[in-house]
Amino acid sequence: MSDIIRLLPDSVANQIAAGEVIQRPASVIKELVENSIDAGASSVTIVLKDAGRTLIQVIDDGSGMSDTDARLAFERHATSKISSADDLFTLHTMGFRGEALASIAAIAQVDLRTMLRGATVGTRLIINGSRVESQEPEACVPGSNMMVKNIFFNVPARRKFLKKDPVELSAIMREFERLALVNTGVDFTLVSNDVTLHQLHRGSLKQRICQLFGKNLDKQLIPVETDTSIVSVSGFVGLPANSRKRNQLQYFMVNGRNMRHPYFHKAVLQCYEKLIPADQQPNYFISLRVDPETIDVNIHPTKHEIKFENEQAIWQILTAAIRDALGRFNAAPAIDFEVQDAPEIPVFKPDRQAQHDIEVDIDYNPFSPPASPVFGTAPDSGFGRRASAPPASRAGGYGRREASIPASDPTDWEKLYDDFMRKRDEGLSAAGPAAADGTPEPAEGEPLFGPAGAADALIDSRETASGPSALFTSQLNNTYILTPSHGGVMVIDQHRAHLRVLYDRYMSTATDEAFVAQATMFPEVMELTPERHEVMADVAARMRQLGFVITPRGGMSWSIDGVPSLLSDASPRVLVEELLDGVLDTGQEVADTLHERLALSMARASAIRRGQPLSATEMDRLIADLLRSPSPSLTPDGKKIFSIIPGDYFARLLG
Repeated sequence: MSDIIRLLPDSVANQIAAGEVIQRPASVIKELVENSIDAGASSVTIVLKDAGRTLIQVIDDGSGMSDTDARLAFERHATSKISSADDLFTLHTMGFRGEALASIAAIAQVDLRTMLRGATVGTRLIINGSRVESQEPEACVPGSNMMVKNIFFNVPARRKFLKKDPVELSAIMREFERLALVNTGVDFTLVSNDVTLHQLHRGSLKQRICQLFGKNLDKQLIPVETDTSIVSVSGFVGLPANSRKRNQLQYFMVNGRNMRHPYFHKAVLQCYEKLIPADQQPNYFISLRVDPETIDVNIHPTKHEIKFENEQAIWQILTAAIRDALGRFNAAPAIDFEVQDAPEIPVFKPDRQAQHDIEVDIDYNPFSPPASPVFGTAPDSGFGRRASAPPASRAGGYGRREASIPASDPTDWEKLYDDFMRKRDEGLSAAGPAAADGTPEPAEGEPLFGPAGAADALIDSRETASGPSALFTSQLNNTYILTPSHGGVMVIDQHRAHLRVLYDRYMSTATDEAFVAQATMFPEVMELTPERHEVMADVAARMRQLGFVITPRGGMSWSIDGVPSLLSDASPRVLVEELLDGVLDTGQEVADTLHERLALSMARASAIRRGQPLSATEMDRLIADLLRSPSPSLTPDGKKIFSIIPGDYFARLLG
C-alpha cells in the first residue's frame, strides 16, 4: 500500500490556522491593533468600509519595520516577542504566537506600508492570499499602515456566514472598547464609512470609560483599589441602582490584557447578591496586576482565556475589595432616619396628669355579627386572599384600584363572582385546542416546580371550576399565583402571564395602520452609542411607518417626538433601545420582525411586575385572559409561564 500521509502546503495550513485566529473582521482589528501597541504606538487610527468586509485599515506611529522584517512577519511562527519557551511565562506583550499576520494574509488581500523611525525610505509589501505579489521601496511616514481588503475573498463559505453590517460593526465596537480600555495611554480614532465614531484621547481609566460609554457614567462608578503580595486590584464597579438587565458593561483586564473569567465574574456577582434584582447584573471595569509567572495566557489562540495559579486567593481579595468599596460609598441599604412625616412623640413629664382621648363603647360586643356588612370586610380566607374593589384598567386590567363600591348583596358570593366564573370558563374553553400540542403530564415522582402538563392540565382543570370554592386563588410573595388544577396546584408567574396576554393583544392589532403616531408632550433626547446610532440611521424610516417620530439632532443624539398610540404608559426610550438591541443581536431585516419586536417590547414595558400585589379579582381575570391565549404555556421568548405541582408531591412531603 502506498504512503497516504503528506505535508499540507503552507497556504492551506495558514487557512486552517486562520479559522482559529480570524473569525470575523473584529478579530483582524484585535490582532493588528495589538501589534501596533507592542510596537510602541502612541496613536492608532482604524478605518473601516462596510463593517470591515471591504476594508480594514490600521495606521500607527510605532517603531515600524525594515523591508526584511516586513517580509518575514507574514511567515508562520515568525515573531519578535519571544525567543524560547521560558519567555511564555514572562510575557509583557500582547502577541507572541506569530500566527496572526500569516492567518490574515491567508484569507485577505494585504497592502502594508511601513518605515523604521529614523529611516529615510520605507517599504511597500502586497500579498494576495498568502502569495507575495510585490515588495518595493516606498516613501511613507514612520510607523505602519496596514490595509486588509476583501476578507475571506478566497474562502466563500466563511464570507457567506458573516452577519449583516450592523452586527459585524457591533462586534468591532465591542473589540475596540476592550482595546481602548486596556490601553488608556494611547490615542484611538475609529472611522466607519467616512464617519468618525470615536476619537479618544489618552487619559485615566475613568476618563476613557466616560469617553466610550457616555459622561453619565461618571457619577455611577465606585473606585476599587487594593494592593497585596498576590494581586493588585484597581478599577471601578457600578452603583447597584445602575445595574442592567442587558448590555452590561463588564470588563476584566490582567497585566494590560483583556480576559474572560467566569470564576471572577461570579465573585463580583456575589458582592451584589442582595443589592440588585436577580435578573440584573452590575457594571464593572476591573484591572488585575499579578506576577506574569503566575498566569498562563497560552490557552487559546485568541488569548482571551487566562489561567491563574492563585485563583482562590484572588477570589477572596477581589470580593473583599469590592465589598469594601460598596460599603464605603454607602451602596448597601441603610436605615432611613428621616423624621419628616413621623408621628410626634411628646416628652414625658412626671408631674403632668395623664389625659385619655379614647372613647370607650361599653355596649360593644366583639362576638356579635356586624349590622351592615359591606364588600371588602369579609374575613381572611386563610391563604391571604384579599377582597377589594374591582380594579381599574392598566395596560391589561391589573394592578390599580378604584374607590370601594358596595355590593348590592354582599353575602351572595356566588352571584358576586358569577362574572369571574363565566370569564374563566370561557378562557378554559378557548384553551381546548392547545391540547393538540402533546405537552406531557408531570412524571411520577417529579420534583417541585417540574415541567407542567400544559394543555391537558388546563383542560382538566375546567372540571374543578364548578363553584366559588373552585375558583380560589392566592398570591405567593406578590410574584406567583396559586390556583387549583387537576391533580395538583398550578403555579403561575404573574409577570410572564401578563406579558403573554399583552403580546397577543398587541399582535392582533399589529398592522402598519394600527400604529398611529401620538406626539409626546416633552420630547425625549437619546444619546446613542456609535453602534446603536448606525442602526438607528438605518431603521429610522421604517420606525416612522410604525408610529415613532424620531429625528436626528446632530452627532449621536436623537429626539423621540412621537410614539405609537398603543404604547400606553411604557417608556419610549426603553422601547427604542430594546428595538435597536434586537437588530444588533439578530442581524435580521427590520421590516421582517419589527412588529413582533415592537409587540414584545411594548408587552415587557407594560406588564405588571413581580412583587406587585394583586386582588383576587385581578388574579382571576389574569388567569382567564391567559387561558384564552393560543399558547398559554410559554412567553413569546420561550420562557415557562406556569408549572404544576403534582398532588402526590404533598403526600410525599407530609409523609
